[in-house]
Amino acid sequence: METNTENLDTYLDNHFIHRSNWLRAAVLGANDGILSTASIAIGVAAASDMRDPIVLATVAGLVAGALSMAAGEYVSVSSQTDIEKADIERERIELEEMPEIELLRLAEIYEKRGLKKETALIVAKEFTEKDALAAHVRDELGINEISQAKPLQAALASGASFVLGGVLPLIVTLFLPLKTMEYTLYLSAIFFLIILGIVSAKTGGSGIWKAIVRVTFWGTIAMGITAWVGYLFGISIA
Repeated sequence: METNTENLDTYLDNHFIHRSNWLRAAVLGANDGILSTASIAIGVAAASDMRDPIVLATVAGLVAGALSMAAGEYVSVSSQTDIEKADIERERIELEEMPEIELLRLAEIYEKRGLKKETALIVAKEFTEKDALAAHVRDELGINEISQAKPLQAALASGASFVLGGVLPLIVTLFLPLKTMEYTLYLSAIFFLIILGIVSAKTGGSGIWKAIVRVTFWGTIAMGITAWVGYLFGISIA
C-alpha cells in the first residue's frame, strides 16, 4: 500500500501543470530577451555602418529589458497576490457570519461537478469539518498551491531568462561580420527562438511544431518591422 502511495505521488508530481508558473515566466523572459535585443540590434544595424552603436544599443536594451521584465512581473504578480489575499479574507469573514449558506454554496459547487445532491452535501460537510476556509479557497475561489501567485519567483525567472536570451544576440553583434549583421541577427534569433520553442514545448508537454511556427512567425514580424524602421529613417550613426 505504501508503495502504491509513493507511485501515486510520483505520478502527480510529473504533471506539467506543476511547472506552469515558473515556466510561463521563464519562457516569456527568454523569448523577450532574444526578440527585443535582436530587434533593437537589427534596427540600429539597418541605420548604421559601425559596430559600436549596435553593441551599445544592444547592451542598453538588454539591461533595460531585464530590469523592466523583472519589475513588471513582480508588480503584476504582486497585484494578483493582493487580490487573492483580499478574496481569502472576505471568504473567512463570510464563513464566520453565515456558515450555513457557505456550506450550501460549497455543496452546490460539488453538485455542479457531478456529485448527487446528497453526496455533495456530505462531502461539503466533511471538508468543512476538516478545514472550511481551505475548502472554500480551493473549490470556490479556485486558488491552490499550483496556481497561487509567487511574485519573487516570477520576477527572478523573468529577469534571469531575459538576460540569458538577450546575451545570444549580443554575442552576434560582438563577433560576427558587420556587413551582413542584420541577416545574421535575424537568422540567429530565429534559430534561438526555435530552440526555445522546442525546449518550452518539451518541458510543458505541448506540441513542438506549433511552438516553432508561433515563435518564427511573430519573431519575423517583430524583427522585420524594426529593420524597416531603421531603413526608413536612414540614419547614419557615427
